Amino acid sequence: MTPIDPSQATGTVLLVGASRGLGHAMAAEFVARGWTVIGTVRGTDRTPLHDLAQAHPGRVEIEPLDITQPHEIAALRQRLTGRGIDILFVNAGTANADQDETIAEVTTEEFIRVMVTNALSPMRVVEALQDVVSPAGMIGVMSSGQGSVANNVKGGHEVYRGSKAALNQYMRSFAARHAREPRALVLMAPGWIRTGLGGPDAPFTMEETVPQIVSTLLAQQGRPGLRYLDREGHPVPW
Repeated sequence: MTPIDPSQATGTVLLVGASRGLGHAMAAEFVARGWTVIGTVRGTDRTPLHDLAQAHPGRVEIEPLDITQPHEIAALRQRLTGRGIDILFVNAGTANADQDETIAEVTTEEFIRVMVTNALSPMRVVEALQDVVSPAGMIGVMSSGQGSVANNVKGGHEVYRGSKAALNQYMRSFAARHAREPRALVLMAPGWIRTGLGGPDAPFTMEETVPQIVSTLLAQQGRPGLRYLDREGHPVPW
């Protein structure tokens, strides 16, 4: 019997933070590849994900979630009880308003906001929702190449860098606690992409990069343990 190529398999993916930008583009790419998507949105406004759901009835479901609110995470966990989720991918994140400010200049309030959104909240989602993911499935989180301590030779973007480095460390701790499990764990460093967060000066478009991101994620299925990868599947130095 010919082995099944995991990159060609289909299933259900839960995308946390899929209302617009990279998250929405990833949802559209998964749908195009035959997957069922459960995407989360914050708030009640109509988003591009609603348009995707309307265009693909029965293939895209929308769930409300603000990842900074633990009670909303718990409520989503309750609603997903009994669902078969093959991939959980946490995309939600933010940046400080002035990315040129140093760690000495950022206000305490802004520092807390970025760290809670980028490091604490994604891990709360992973911890709360891990049990709805297939034991042989995957949990992924959107990190950044700027989270690499080894690669930080130019500085800059200090608050954002620190939040992603913290996220990476927390995922390593999670992986260590679950070292005997067959689940694949991925920290994705997508590169500098033209999104609302990346800005108009980024060198790459979502059309160029999102298929690579999804292909790399799918290729990790069935490979236990944690990997920190760029969108082409190359390891990123910790």
